Amino acid sequence: MRLPYVHATEGVDVAVIGVPTDDAVTFRSGARFGPEGIRSASALIRGYNPVQQVDIFEHLSVVDWGDAATVPGYTPESLKRTASDLDGVISEGVTTLCLGGDHSIILAELRAVAATHGPVGLIQLDSHHDMWEDYLGQKIFHGSVIKRAIEEGHIDPSRSIQAGLRGSLVEASEASLPAELGVEALTYNQLAALSAAEFGDRARKRVGGGPVFLSFDIDFVDPAFAPGTGTPEVGGPSSRRALEYVRSLTGIDFRGFDCVEVAPPYDPTATTALVAATACFEMLSLLAMYRRDTVTA
Repeated sequence: MRLPYVHATEGVDVAVIGVPTDDAVTFRSGARFGPEGIRSASALIRGYNPVQQVDIFEHLSVVDWGDAATVPGYTPESLKRTASDLDGVISEGVTTLCLGGDHSIILAELRAVAATHGPVGLIQLDSHHDMWEDYLGQKIFHGSVIKRAIEEGHIDPSRSIQAGLRGSLVEASEASLPAELGVEALTYNQLAALSAAEFGDRARKRVGGGPVFLSFDIDFVDPAFAPGTGTPEVGGPSSRRALEYVRSLTGIDFRGFDCVEVAPPYDPTATTALVAATACFEMLSLLAMYRRDTVTA
């Protein structure tokens, strides 16, 4: 959005931060180029949201903070360094919007968010629940990080909801993993049966009035509309429908956001990056509306 590059927190409400890593993917790499791709696509986006009728910059001071520290080839060390960078921002009262990077980055984000705000509710728009135990014996990969975050105490499962789950599984028991960990989960068939407003009501009821983190995995969107991702799953929402679900999440106390798994090498048209950038625009709009309405109240 042509934001100023400001590697500081004074006077800042929101810091957009890239996390360029894809060492934890299980299929197609390339998400390390996601932050650059999203930034480039976002140059088209302006500050006023005519659907939500809010001017982001009237209510929020937003900067591009640059990229968090990562170490190619060393996922645990990348998570440690990213969490440290984010903690230095979040502890100053700044809300972060992170551009992935694969979904493993959420573990670093939640470690930093919870250090300041305590365990948060989670709204996750995704085609995968990311609650598997391990992959080839490794406990941390992009399909295990929600389980790890719950185990570490950063997520309150009773205030968390996932939506959009679909695709094949190794065995039937994998579908019940969210319920076993106490998280409400909607398959995409279940989500598609709801209007966007109905989903928003359901999410608000689930997360309550406490702090919440919103994670948008680009593979939530059908690959016909967002092909540039590492683990695409067909049968999902159009880009328009996906954005409607994000827009429905008004009135929620968000303390952090991310958009992950954008892999530009698989989409030379940059359509995927534009969908991601627009989803980020809608997230900023949600926060601007919340700040506007909270101050007004």
